[in-house]
Amino acid sequence: MNDEMLDDELSQMYEEESRIKKVLDSGALRLPIKHLRAKKPIAMAPGDSVADAVDLMRRKNIGCVVVTQKNKLSGIFTERDVLMKVTGLQGYSSLKLADVMTAKVEAFQPDDSIAFVLNAMHVGGYRHVPVVDHDGAPLGVISVKDIIAFILDHFAEDVLNLPPSPVRKTEQREGA
Repeated sequence: MNDEMLDDELSQMYEEESRIKKVLDSGALRLPIKHLRAKKPIAMAPGDSVADAVDLMRRKNIGCVVVTQKNKLSGIFTERDVLMKVTGLQGYSSLKLADVMTAKVEAFQPDDSIAFVLNAMHVGGYRHVPVVDHDGAPLGVISVKDIIAFILDHFAEDVLNLPPSPVRKTEQREGA
């Protein structure tokens, strides 16, 4: 089979798939979180420095690192931890992750439903939640961005076919 025929077959397959209307309903929310695009976690140890973690998060453009001991999740260190627990501290470069990480982490397994993750994120105010295996080893991290991507997959045409920028009119009113 030549490349052109293969390209045609793939194009037809994707066209057929795109015609199938995805429905975002309670059934979609019952899907397991393994259907989300969870990122592979970046792991650090509790004794690693906060400065190294912040530098790594900045370089990798990520919002968190998982903290592990003996390959098991022991905490998570997030942008919020930096903002609420680290910023403004003198000599923060000498702090260890164990000093400021979130230790009591709500973690999920791949077969848990998307609805459980959404509920935890909403109630707990989390932007990142770890996914672990049955032994507690980190497998991935789900972010709010992953949830948004899942929702947008159901409305791809509605979002992708928007004009390049919203139309806005500004009116000058007295006293406004």
